Amino acid sequence: MDQTAQTTKTASSQVEPQPEKQSVAVEIYDQIYHLRGIDPAYIEQLAQIVDSKMRAVSALGNTVDSLRVAVLAALNIADELETLRQRYESLSGSLSLSQVTMRSRAGSLAGLLDEVLEDRKVG
Repeated sequence: MDQTAQTTKTASSQVEPQPEKQSVAVEIYDQIYHLRGIDPAYIEQLAQIVDSKMRAVSALGNTVDSLRVAVLAALNIADELETLRQRYESLSGSLSLSQVTMRSRAGSLAGLLDEVLEDRKVG
């Protein structure tokens, strides 16, 4: 969460301001963090996910070291992310295969239709 204002140049060399970053205080595992971003509600949502994961890890383990809890929570979140990435890639591959199959079928049907129409012209 960058604390500096940024601008973007467009093709016409005009400068467009980025949405203004807002400060939001969130509580994660009984600690307050002051973060900045363009969507405070989203930052709060992410903080709630991290807090929940840390509390779940803490409840299942017998460690009180917050750094260790944070690392274990991060590993759990990374595992969830990787599982979702693999599922996405699998679904994306299936979709690509389906699209190729559909295009192939459409091409075959178009060829058959062309033959039928050609036969009607001749006959």
